[in-house]
Amino acid sequence: MKTWSMVEHVIDSISEIMGRIGWLIIIYVMSFGIFDVIMRYFFNSPSLWISVTIQYAMVLLACVSGAYALNKEAFVKLDLFYAKFPPRVKAIVDIFTFCLTFLYLYVLITKGIEAAQASFALKQTTPTAVPIPLYHLKAFIPIGVFCVLLVAIKKLVIDVQTVIGNEKR
Repeated sequence: MKTWSMVEHVIDSISEIMGRIGWLIIIYVMSFGIFDVIMRYFFNSPSLWISVTIQYAMVLLACVSGAYALNKEAFVKLDLFYAKFPPRVKAIVDIFTFCLTFLYLYVLITKGIEAAQASFALKQTTPTAVPIPLYHLKAFIPIGVFCVLLVAIKKLVIDVQTVIGNEKR
């Protein structure tokens, strides 16, 4: 159990780091988004690179925020029936949904790796006036999804412990 507690701590730390990266990305998007609007509408001098980097940052935000949101149970849920279930039934439902989650994350990881490899091979850049490399971003997609998978596995172990009687919910 001590080993599993250390693993849980490492997974929690990874998700916290991802969340902090997400906060920085949000600050970047807000700051430069406002700056771009001011430059475009007040000074009639739009930038060539800000809107592209904001789009890039939003994709990166989606990659890093998944693990943090799942770990903090911040995803929007429809708790119409689920909220009334006892902890053991919730754990069984969560184990079933983990199977679906794993399939989805597996496809995202494998296809993300393929897309990243193709992007690296082509040295892919944005098709804009300022060519920004895309292969770094595409390489981060499977990394972010893997972090989500780690959090999902942590939650699965907690659910299994709840079902067998070592309640941790």
